[in-house]
Amino acid sequence: MRQKRNTPKTVVEDVVKHQRCLWAVCVAGAVVMIGVLGLSLPAVGQSAQQGTASTNEVRPDNDTDDVGLVRCANLVYGDGQSSVCYADAFLQTISRDSTIRVEPGFTPVRLGSPALFEHPFAVMTGEGGFTLSEEEREQLRAYLVGGGFLVASPGCSNTAWAKSFTRELGVMFPEVTPVRLDMAHAVFHTVYEINELYAKKAGSEPYLMGLEIDGRVVMIYSPFGLNDSGNAGEDCCCCGGNEIRNARVLNVNILAYALTR
Repeated sequence: MRQKRNTPKTVVEDVVKHQRCLWAVCVAGAVVMIGVLGLSLPAVGQSAQQGTASTNEVRPDNDTDDVGLVRCANLVYGDGQSSVCYADAFLQTISRDSTIRVEPGFTPVRLGSPALFEHPFAVMTGEGGFTLSEEEREQLRAYLVGGGFLVASPGCSNTAWAKSFTRELGVMFPEVTPVRLDMAHAVFHTVYEINELYAKKAGSEPYLMGLEIDGRVVMIYSPFGLNDSGNAGEDCCCCGGNEIRNARVLNVNILAYALTR
């Protein structure tokens, strides 16, 4: 039942320090709200797949200013690959079903841009093989080491993209190996109680992988796909892939975990 890391040290320390200051600005308001009010959990027995919230939830005042409003990025990287086919519906869902306040849509951000450090949470997806520049690798490493969080997902379970991402991750973090997260992991038990993942194809056993640095999970990845492509726009689809069907509520949990870990 469902309920509700030897790389060259090319990263400059002051960049990481600057990033941590930005996290304090971007996340402080949201974390204070969570700490004081607590996350609003769906009532026991209600379906996390539909994102049903508890009738006792505490909602933020949407008429207040943008202090504590979390901004989330979808990355543009490589030779212009974009992450547009990653549905943003979960951003609205988390604002509805918890006390976390987020902007209702993603901001497109180039991986090599300083603007990345203004977004504590980012998604990266696409289809086909790709290669990051050295600048992009250093930037993404700095982002994750300094406090940022990434969700990576091959569009429509694309194996070429997944292979490229795994290779790039090994270049950036050869000293760390991603590990499979079991269903007891905290990420499955934040806003919703998720006890099982469902893929499009019968008989599949989808799972999440986590990359941990200094005791902190900084990235979550699934080769199955977390895009929720059916809600990502008319030019996005997953016709032959094996995406995780309850991706929306899973993304809600991942974002809540990233902001409160």
